Amino acid sequence: MIQVRRNDERGHANHGWLDTYHTFSFADFYDSKCMGFRSLRVINEDRVAPGQGFGTHGHRDMEILTYVLEGSLAHKDSMGHQQELGPNEIQRMSAGTGIMHSEFNPSGSERVHFFQIWIEPAATGTLPSYEQIRFDPEEKKNRLKRLAGPAGGDGAARINQDAHVFVAELAKDVEIPYTLDSNRAGWVHVVRGEVVVNGVSLHTGDAGAVSGEDHLTLSGIADSSEILLFDVV
Repeated sequence: MIQVRRNDERGHANHGWLDTYHTFSFADFYDSKCMGFRSLRVINEDRVAPGQGFGTHGHRDMEILTYVLEGSLAHKDSMGHQQELGPNEIQRMSAGTGIMHSEFNPSGSERVHFFQIWIEPAATGTLPSYEQIRFDPEEKKNRLKRLAGPAGGDGAARINQDAHVFVAELAKDVEIPYTLDSNRAGWVHVVRGEVVVNGVSLHTGDAGAVSGEDHLTLSGIADSSEILLFDVV
């Protein structure tokens, strides 16, 4: 079964410096029917104006992934990391017992467009840690590129949860198969373009919650589409 969550069902707020969409309940947006999907708790799509950003704030006991589509995001945290994140990179921050950080658009003219994803950890109270990995954009062309998983390695970030996160760019008429093991579920989010998942059409901003199916076929419909796929218990 695929349960569709359309783009216009997402929460939306435009604060001027921040234009943000929330797939699940977050901040001032509350939807009792969509508090998350299994261990997947947050999918926020943010656009931050030049020279603006999120001041220093704290997190704990959450696996936080950041994936930039356009522009650059400057990160600084209480563990001493100070780096910029751009397209074709994955940033993982395991908040554990607590971490403080800030995120800022360093550009004076271009906004930054990115996704931030929160996954609930398998174990709480762990030591905070940070990882940032760059990959070749060809790795996601017409195939699934693993961004994060419980084992890490092979260019993927290691997260404290039995969850796998993939990205793929699909050309028109390209099909990508994916197998879901028993007792697992999938969440497909369309970053841009249009795809068909097991016969269900999804457009930019749409998502599909997949349960009770062991095989997925991801088909590109637009000339170029991009998706995020989450495989969770």
